Amino acid sequence: MIIEPKIRGFICTTAHPVGCAWSVQEQIDYVCQHGKIAGGPRKVLVVGASTGYGLASRVVAAFGCGAGTIGVFFEKEAEPRRTASAGWYNAVAFERKAQQAGLYARSFNGDAFSDEIKQKVVEAIRKDLGQVDLILYSLASPRRQHPRTGQISKSVLKPIGNIYTGRSLDVTTDTLEPVTLPAATPDEIEQTVSVMGGEDWEYWIDALEKENLLAPGVRTVAYSYVGPEITRSIYRDGTIGKAKDHLEATARKLDERLRKYGGGRALVSVNKALVTQSSSAIPVIPLYFVLLNKVMKEKRVYEDCIAQIYRLFATRLYAGGPIPVDDKGLVRMDDLEMREDVQSAVCRNWEKLNDRNLAQIADLKGYHEEFLKLFGFGVNGVNYNVDVDPDQKLLSASS
Repeated sequence: MIIEPKIRGFICTTAHPVGCAWSVQEQIDYVCQHGKIAGGPRKVLVVGASTGYGLASRVVAAFGCGAGTIGVFFEKEAEPRRTASAGWYNAVAFERKAQQAGLYARSFNGDAFSDEIKQKVVEAIRKDLGQVDLILYSLASPRRQHPRTGQISKSVLKPIGNIYTGRSLDVTTDTLEPVTLPAATPDEIEQTVSVMGGEDWEYWIDALEKENLLAPGVRTVAYSYVGPEITRSIYRDGTIGKAKDHLEATARKLDERLRKYGGGRALVSVNKALVTQSSSAIPVIPLYFVLLNKVMKEKRVYEDCIAQIYRLFATRLYAGGPIPVDDKGLVRMDDLEMREDVQSAVCRNWEKLNDRNLAQIADLKGYHEEFLKLFGFGVNGVNYNVDVDPDQKLLSASS
């Protein structure tokens, strides 16, 4: 079938398998061009491995460190006259490239919050890898069914204590629009922490530790975001911020536990703001993105997912010596985004922003290109007029 992008608001309901495969290859090429990372991990588990920072982490671990990888994600396979999700095609492409390179790669498609998936992964690690020396937690989900209570929680992005009124970007018309968000209820805060906090991350470490699957010197890293003052009231000081506080508290608790494994570590990496499927749905955030990306590209400090994660591995996690952290124990990979000159420029543009100058001071073109590329569209070298088979299978599905 001929596959075209079908966009509804901030969602693309189709994905292109060839375009996704080319995007994965671009990430692999970036890693190979920048060289092997000495002393990197050899046996890696990535929870949330099919898109964004999770996919980039799997690529860097495999092609930058020569690691065998297990990836966990929840994606949709193709159905009659419907494509699979982009994350599914990404995982298929990654497995094929890993196999061609002689690298172990196994994937599990299912609810990462569930005990069932955890047990399947535990069994695969015991059988195939023996132990893991790096666990990356990059899970992004709007809901979670608690594996112990069965309770379903849904995350919300709302301010706490006060109503938020501001501006956002209508990505379908490239115009500014007013946005008002009501203050979160205590129950909404609790549910958001359940979905996006650190409890599930800790459950993964519990499951691995119980079966003696943590290697000496094991490291585990969860990904987070802090952001600037512009977004603070709805992000870091809002419901998502409460979840991130819980994630960071979990890291401190896990760090104490893992030090007994030959100096193991548990850390939170605060990464740069990027265009993702989930972030596109967050009010205000896309507007900040298009202003930020314009400034960072002009200053030649812009990084995409793969550049960010390669730098995390090469200059932070496996650079030799103590891992550099800030006064809160966080690995700050958002250092370029938060540079004073970058944020000053973004703030100046934010203050003077209107519909007339939006196209001049914001990277609207780049935003739409990045958004489409998430789904395998607009990739250089891909002929989108050719019939392709949307039904792609994981090589590890039968293993």
